[in-house]
Amino acid sequence: MNLAKYVYHVVICGNFNDAKVTYLEDGTVRKKLAILAVLLVCMGAALFAEENIESLGFSLNTIWLFLGAILVFVMQAGFALLETGLTRAKNASNITMKNLMDFCLGAIMYWAIGWSFMYGEDVVGGLIGGGQFFMAPMTLDADSAGFYTSWLFQVVFAATASTIVSGAVSERTQFKSYLIYTVFISAFIYPISGHWIWGGGWLSRLGFHDFAGSTVVHSVGGWAALMGAAVLGPRIGKYVKGADGKVAVKAFPGHNIPYACLGVLLLWFGWYGFNGASTGIATVGDGSIWSVYTIARVCVTTTLSASSGAIAALIFSWTWFKKPDVSMTMNGILAGLVAITAPCAVVSPGAAVAIGLIAGVLVVLSVEFIDKVLKIDDPVGASSVHLTNGIFGTIAVGIWGNVDGVAVGVLHGGGFAQLGVQLIGVVSVGAWAAITSLVLFLVIKAVFGLRVSQKDELMGLDLSEHKGEAYTGFQIFSNM
Repeated sequence: MNLAKYVYHVVICGNFNDAKVTYLEDGTVRKKLAILAVLLVCMGAALFAEENIESLGFSLNTIWLFLGAILVFVMQAGFALLETGLTRAKNASNITMKNLMDFCLGAIMYWAIGWSFMYGEDVVGGLIGGGQFFMAPMTLDADSAGFYTSWLFQVVFAATASTIVSGAVSERTQFKSYLIYTVFISAFIYPISGHWIWGGGWLSRLGFHDFAGSTVVHSVGGWAALMGAAVLGPRIGKYVKGADGKVAVKAFPGHNIPYACLGVLLLWFGWYGFNGASTGIATVGDGSIWSVYTIARVCVTTTLSASSGAIAALIFSWTWFKKPDVSMTMNGILAGLVAITAPCAVVSPGAAVAIGLIAGVLVVLSVEFIDKVLKIDDPVGASSVHLTNGIFGTIAVGIWGNVDGVAVGVLHGGGFAQLGVQLIGVVSVGAWAAITSLVLFLVIKAVFGLRVSQKDELMGLDLSEHKGEAYTGFQIFSNM
């Protein structure tokens, strides 16, 4: 009662002196006041700590996505070096320019149009997004920060899908026509199918699982690469019919294998952001525990699949060609990386090794099939790496998946349900990417022209398209 009277005098009446004289002389009241003060301090500290922990978690998640975006951005350098190294010296500057402009044009188009189609509010039954064109929120709040963080992380994926095509159409494509292709894949082709899976569209509602983009990114880029190479036709001298009527397939060795190897290593390095940061968060919070604890497993499965892909490609090509083929081994690494991109979060390390071994063999078989059976000239094997193994990696989810509530495959008692959904995604996205890419390249060919002249191709695109050599002053190659 004394404590209540004290609070009354101080809080209600504002008369501290009377309260002090009348009530503080009671020792019991002083003890109760001390306890009350401690409780108030603890409550304030708890509220302050909770607010700061939440703020710290938001900051760490943001930094994690920014770090992932930077790692994936480095992959652009990897693609540039890989494609330059595996092609002829007279086209080095041209390939470098295409990789530069893939990102620059792609970033603008993805901000203006692509983001809305992919992550905007669903407008047509899970087929396409909308309403977020030219997004530019200026409020200082979590929603604004969340948009900018997500956009930066997603734009580097869009650029990756675009730049896959560069190597497949290298050494004979008009530069202006390639830029037109880049605009359309970044603004329309990639974002619309991406909405089906990552934007809450119809495939995601079916339970389709593609953790980091075996289908969303790599298969889409791989289909575009295959269509572009087919419409362009082979490089001059690639397929030569002999007097006996048989067609001889001529190899055009890359001019700088160390460049290509460095490019592969940079791609592998960037893949830790590609797969690892696709968790989206780096702290434990409500509903996020599975994603956070998956980061370590994702990086381990990514490493094991890439390594086993290289080993399988090395052994298989060595057996077939009677030599340890350098370019095939490098493509084996990339094949393992592409194949593990969809299932990396839902498979065990042992399954990752199996996936990589199969991918390493598939890439060798696919390169030979596309080059010698289909007679489609893909100078760097982009279609085999990204399309063939993008499809395989997506299907692998339905075979080796082993995370309840996310994806459980055939080998772990999940039946064929997940595998069936994965196959639906492969076919539907494949049809979309193949048809739209084929139409796009045919329209560009008819309206603007797609291929350089025979004279310019023999001269090299560095001189014919850019009026300068990559290696000025060094006679290190033959233009013929």
